[in-house]
Amino acid sequence: MKLLSFPFQTLNWSSIPKEEHNGETGVAWWQVQLVNDIRVRLVEYSPGYKADHWCSKGHIIFCFEGEMDTELEDGRVTKLTKGMCYFVGDNNEAHRTSTASGCKLFIVD
Repeated sequence: MKLLSFPFQTLNWSSIPKEEHNGETGVAWWQVQLVNDIRVRLVEYSPGYKADHWCSKGHIIFCFEGEMDTELEDGRVTKLTKGMCYFVGDNNEAHRTSTASGCKLFIVD
């Protein structure tokens, strides 16, 4: 990732509206800030959330509350718990997320 020039700035997440995205089950709420071509998000998944699609977008994801499972298209499943993160590049392993108990994430993609 190349961080093209942009001025120093701060962000108060409480000023960013939440977008609701339905999963196959459950709901995800996204707060999104774009900085050039970089999307920065706070995402909260409801208990019982399961993504309704396989994703091939690259992400850097940090879990700061709860836990989630990330299923890879080849069948592997990885659990992300509070304080953990994962990285995947664009067009690498397709993945989808689910959570039994809910979680909150910081995502850069």
